[in-house]
Amino acid sequence: MSPEFLPFTRPSIDEPTIAGVAEVLRSGWITTGPQAKAFEAALSEHCGGRPVRAFVSGTITMEVALRLAGVGPGDEVITTPLSWVATANVVLEVGARPVFVDVDPKTRNIDLSLIETTKNTKAIIPVDLAGLPVDRERLYSIAKAKNLRVIEDAAQAFGASWRGKPIGSFGDLVSFSFHANKNITTAEGGALVLPDEKLVALCEKLRFQGITRTGEDGMDCDVLGGKANLTDIAARIGLGQLPHLKRFTERRRALAKRYFQLWDRSLGCELPVEEFENSNWHMFQVVLPAKFPRARFIAAMREAGIGVGVHYPAMHLFSLYRSLGWREGQFPHAERIGRSIVTLPLFPSMKDEDVGRVCDAARKVLAA
Repeated sequence: MSPEFLPFTRPSIDEPTIAGVAEVLRSGWITTGPQAKAFEAALSEHCGGRPVRAFVSGTITMEVALRLAGVGPGDEVITTPLSWVATANVVLEVGARPVFVDVDPKTRNIDLSLIETTKNTKAIIPVDLAGLPVDRERLYSIAKAKNLRVIEDAAQAFGASWRGKPIGSFGDLVSFSFHANKNITTAEGGALVLPDEKLVALCEKLRFQGITRTGEDGMDCDVLGGKANLTDIAARIGLGQLPHLKRFTERRRALAKRYFQLWDRSLGCELPVEEFENSNWHMFQVVLPAKFPRARFIAAMREAGIGVGVHYPAMHLFSLYRSLGWREGQFPHAERIGRSIVTLPLFPSMKDEDVGRVCDAARKVLAA
């Protein structure tokens, strides 16, 4: 009998959360309401009391953050080419231009030493790939010296920390994602941490059609907003997830350590940085040997009953970004990693023996 298929990720939703969602459905109030407010309050507590607003995705949070930072047409925003394409798409959405900087080959995060600015540079969007935080001291030192706003793409870093402080509890604008594959989930959703209470009103207007309500029937629209409010159904899932964050993170770290113990180092793969203080181990990613076709590896692992993800191809090589002038050869580290990186199974409900199964299967595939 073949073993059960092992996906690269799977959310852990407990029965009390499922029951809680059912209660919301029965309540008659399923859009944004008391559950969303409670979720925002809980997120704020996690982020050291800073104001937090919940949204329908971790993409719209970055777009709103850029607008709050005053980024628009004619501006440039520095970011990494090794991320989900949303990181750069939101820059285009506000009329600005993304400017890519190559990654550090070890951390796979943006190489801060390569940052150069122009008179048009307005902001930087660092990405904490796989939950490994970008060096926050260096990041904010550069931002201060260059007078840049920082929009932290911490989509993968909820539960991560920097020198003992949770990501989101300090810094400028911080964007989280609660997509189904994240360390905690609302099925779909995100949150934006604000640096100042003064931004809350505009943030809320940008989230909901630019509307301000007054009194019993007063209504005005003074800015162009969108429709990105989180439902109470989604928020209730998030409220059920938050109490498990510490346990989820500890389990992910334990599984990552097991990968390091069992992985065959003779296979010629590049392993991630062994870091267990700051990273939340959102993903365990290896870079395959350059001559081994990634598609072949993915197919062979699927045949063995194991799911493998790709996070991410270098986005400047997508057609949209080529049309804006980016080309192959500009960011060699991101391009090499993007061609060969694979995401192996890692989620809290995995068993220790599942890691051994993945490592054994990978050894057989790569040695074939």
